[in-house]
Amino acid sequence: MKKFPKLSGKAMLAPMAGVTDVAFRALAKRYGAALTYTEFVSSAAIVRGSEKTLGTVKRNPSERPCAVQLFGNNKEEIVAAARALEMDFDIIDINCGCPVHKVIKTGAGSALLSNPRLIGELVEELISAVNKPVTVKIRAGIDEKRINAVEVANIAEEAGAAAITVHGRTQKQGYSGKADWDIIKEVKESVSIPVIGNGDITSPEIFKARLEESGVDYIMMGRVAMKNPFIFRQINDYLETGFYTEKPPLEQFSEYLEIAEKCEIPFIQIKNHAMWLTKGIKGGRKLRERVSTTKNLAELEKIIGVYKLTTIKGTHISSFERPP
Repeated sequence: MKKFPKLSGKAMLAPMAGVTDVAFRALAKRYGAALTYTEFVSSAAIVRGSEKTLGTVKRNPSERPCAVQLFGNNKEEIVAAARALEMDFDIIDINCGCPVHKVIKTGAGSALLSNPRLIGELVEELISAVNKPVTVKIRAGIDEKRINAVEVANIAEEAGAAAITVHGRTQKQGYSGKADWDIIKEVKESVSIPVIGNGDITSPEIFKARLEESGVDYIMMGRVAMKNPFIFRQINDYLETGFYTEKPPLEQFSEYLEIAEKCEIPFIQIKNHAMWLTKGIKGGRKLRERVSTTKNLAELEKIIGVYKLTTIKGTHISSFERPP
């Protein structure tokens, strides 16, 4: 078994479709993410040589270590995709937790939780095929009557998985309700490989509490990082000193934009990040309305520049709402 690498911190960036592009991952790494994951990518698309999919698995030189997350319902395709990508990544992660209908209807993602033995067989084949650690991301179970995270974790460990990530929700919950950290703790107590917890971490304080309560080795940050990738610096500082600072969202976006331009990230993706990073700021709703209509980078930069100017001068927000 190839061992999971020793990480420099406790917080890692979750794989998120349409979010964790190479520039965003590089920004998270700059802010202190101990490990970054690509968007989850279709093994079938990798095998077919899809240019769009291959564009999502580019890696920034700063990303070390970095994991690629694959999904699919065909063992041969998953193995072939892993072989094609292993030279560029430090960890091969298998998605057995996505609750999205278009994924599970194909038998991929969290649908695999219905057949834990198949997950074990997949891990075994991957370990025999690649020279990088193989990890698995799962959910608590299919629904509240079929909670089987501990069973799946034990099968994955027996098959040779180097680590396992547990999202504390069921497939049926999707992203609603609350994550069950008790089941995450049970998984940690049942296996000897590293366990990564995931779900409902929204602040450094909650991060520290869940880390201590569950005993997990690491925690994966998802949706909160979309609005505040600086959360990684805040967590690291809080764990070390008990204090942390804030970084204005638009400053974070400026840093993302600088990296995104160098990485040639498509404009629609840049615009999406602008929308996410302006949630919660004063006048953010109006700003996002304006951002949503932009058609190119020059327009986007102009609108954000006007917003910054009105904010610095203390101009009433209504003046920003009028077209320049």
